Amino acid sequence: MLRCALVMSCFLFLPHASALAQDLDIPPSLQAKVIEWRRDLHQHPELGNHETRTAQVVADHLRSLGLEPRTGIATTGVTAILRGGNPGPRIALRADMDALPVTEATGLPFASTVKSEYRGQPIGVMHACGHDMHVAILMGVAEALVAMRDELPGEVMFVFQPAEEGPPVAGEVAGAKRMLDEGVFDDFKPDAVLGLHVWSRLHAGQLGVRAGPFMASADEWTLKITGKQTHGSQPWAGVDPITVAAQILLGAQSIIARQVDITAHPVVLTAGQLQAGTRFNIIPDEATMVGTLRTFDMDVRSDVIERFRNTAEHFAAASGARAELQVANNAPVTANDPALTARLRPSLEKAAGAGNVVEVPRYTIAEDFSQFANVAPGLYFFVGTTPRDMALEDAPMNHSPLYAPDESALDLGLRALLQATLDFLRAPND
Repeated sequence: MLRCALVMSCFLFLPHASALAQDLDIPPSLQAKVIEWRRDLHQHPELGNHETRTAQVVADHLRSLGLEPRTGIATTGVTAILRGGNPGPRIALRADMDALPVTEATGLPFASTVKSEYRGQPIGVMHACGHDMHVAILMGVAEALVAMRDELPGEVMFVFQPAEEGPPVAGEVAGAKRMLDEGVFDDFKPDAVLGLHVWSRLHAGQLGVRAGPFMASADEWTLKITGKQTHGSQPWAGVDPITVAAQILLGAQSIIARQVDITAHPVVLTAGQLQAGTRFNIIPDEATMVGTLRTFDMDVRSDVIERFRNTAEHFAAASGARAELQVANNAPVTANDPALTARLRPSLEKAAGAGNVVEVPRYTIAEDFSQFANVAPGLYFFVGTTPRDMALEDAPMNHSPLYAPDESALDLGLRALLQATLDFLRAPND
């Protein structure tokens, strides 16, 4: 009884959704299922390309609805197609399934205790970005749409994607691009693709959207500096790659500060890892830096990469070292199709209320949903997860070990994605 009361109380927090989304009649039993699915997935997180249990949960649910899921796409991806009772357009709905190499510290009763290994390092595993919520929401949307199959115009593909957070091995192709490479849309060419993301920088009850480019391209770069090993007491007898790495890193910041018009083109160049050496008194042969580049324009991206390569090679050459830069694009710029955004923004307002749909700024975070949105017109929106009584700046960010989204976001996400899907299918020529 207590568990049931807790489940239902989550939806009392959101006064706008049920009152305004009059087209929808979502039964409390489905609302409760979505919460239970989310909590189960949260307790059993899996890293990218290892979402075997998650994929099984998804596939079993789709089969229970009478659908015929296709599994094993891009390692663990799952899709299924719902064909409505009337002719109409095609739409694809996407949810990402993978968790992060983060050790959970929320203290929730359903917190993850899963341990794994990520790129050779032992680590805890947590749904610190909310992908458990995305999967649960799309499972709920699938159930709601199947229930109205006979009256439904058109066709819907449900896409459950692995490895959105990037490949488990650097340089590999994974996630949305790999699904496309393996033909996920070969026989089902959507007229539009929709997706959502829970987001700590909005309050619960709010949706965020922006037309055009609004999330950055994400590159993972690896810079290998080769010097000459020597005793730490005699640095002049070798070439110190650690010092060269530091010089390159500082020099690279001048690319952003002095060589790019950041008023027109926001750019971020960050090093997140530096590995070198094994002992305090040995200057090693090699140092390796790994980092990310974020841009909103692919021409600017190419220019910054070339400048970074030149900077690295010249700093290294000045010290007698060598520098080799490798760059892998994990996601292009995420841009919402302006016409589709204008067409479906009223759908989001039906779900949340007009005053609760806000224009979000450009973010330097990235999303490989952009791969799908480069194939068909795309709309991607945010669902707020910070309690209304908490300041946004005080809320743990996505990717934090303390990220604990307000579960009312599940109901709003379900209603918003379902409303947008129905409005697209019902009025394809508007």
